[in-house]
Amino acid sequence: MRTKLFLALRISVVIALVLMFRTFILSGVAAPNDTPRNAPETPAAGEPPVRTSGQRIMLALLLDTSNSMDGLIEQAKSQLWKVVNQLAAAKCENGERPSISIALYEYGNSGLREDNGYIRLVSPLTSDLDLISQKLFSLTTNGGDEYCGMVIRTSLNELAWSSSAADLKMIFIAGNEPFDQGPVPYRKACALAKEKDVVVNTIFCGGFGEGVETSWKDGAIFTGGTYMSIDHNTKTEYIATPYDDQIADLNDKLNDTYVHYGNAGAAKKQLQMEQDFNAEHYSKSNKAERAISKSSHVYKNEDWDLVDAVKKDSKAVSNANAAQLPAEMQKMTVAEREVYVKQKAVERMRIQSEIQQLDAKRKEYTAKQAPAAAGDKSLDGVLMKSVKAKAKEKKMDF
Repeated sequence: MRTKLFLALRISVVIALVLMFRTFILSGVAAPNDTPRNAPETPAAGEPPVRTSGQRIMLALLLDTSNSMDGLIEQAKSQLWKVVNQLAAAKCENGERPSISIALYEYGNSGLREDNGYIRLVSPLTSDLDLISQKLFSLTTNGGDEYCGMVIRTSLNELAWSSSAADLKMIFIAGNEPFDQGPVPYRKACALAKEKDVVVNTIFCGGFGEGVETSWKDGAIFTGGTYMSIDHNTKTEYIATPYDDQIADLNDKLNDTYVHYGNAGAAKKQLQMEQDFNAEHYSKSNKAERAISKSSHVYKNEDWDLVDAVKKDSKAVSNANAAQLPAEMQKMTVAEREVYVKQKAVERMRIQSEIQQLDAKRKEYTAKQAPAAAGDKSLDGVLMKSVKAKAKEKKMDF
């Protein structure tokens, strides 16, 4: 009798479990530790809200650093983050964002080697924006000979340009001496640019007509680029907004979410703060521009920051050398470090979101304060005008 009762009880339990499982499946709810077949992947903590596409925007800045170009270099330093923020707004046809890389050359400086044509690669194509800022601020001017054709050819041969026709590849060369000086004919250099699908844009520092007479316009037209002229001695004007102080405060909090690692980690963390100082040197508004850049997808530091690194390598925390981590992390277990990095990632996303919200209000404010054509004669204005025009040919929009 007991055996029959026991068998009946087992049968009842099995039937109940089968019915529960059937209901569970029909309801479309996944079992614990199971992912529905069609469910989207959960993004890693701290992952940016935008996805980067395979398309790229690659820009090389060739700056004349001869004696008369102090104003040009000042504009480049003071307008870097405005340019970065506008580049960050680029969208591909599929709605994703192109990756951004920038290279920097100086030419025409008598302090450079004569056998190199007074040309120096300051930075190769890189997405390390702190490095570009540091290199820009290291530039000084000195008298020399400006060889436009030679620096264009050098940049085409030395830089790691993409071979993809989908990528936007542009050279911007700025100076004020005749474009045809030097041992390399500019038309030969521009012909090489066309072969590599690189557009050469020329920025003459002086009157528009003088640039035309000294072949700067011809150099641009040869590759389908844009010829522009600017008043390089005009100082950058900043519009102070009611949101700059809040954004600056959030920037300081944002810095606290960066967790350095590796041989150069601590030095890179210091460099980040130094470039904050360099931006603020011009104005609080310029520091706000930099903070806005740091809240966007273009500001990436996976080579020294664990929050960014784990997006590409899930074992970045466990592989990190404890001795090269911040002091507060060195005695933590690996599990504790992983929790710490995830917390920093969540905090970073929150701060970046706040900065982006304030930026939207800031843009509305500045749009009312400045005429639309105010930047047409400044370095950032003419540069971005040309980028936006050519981006359409690569099915990118801003």
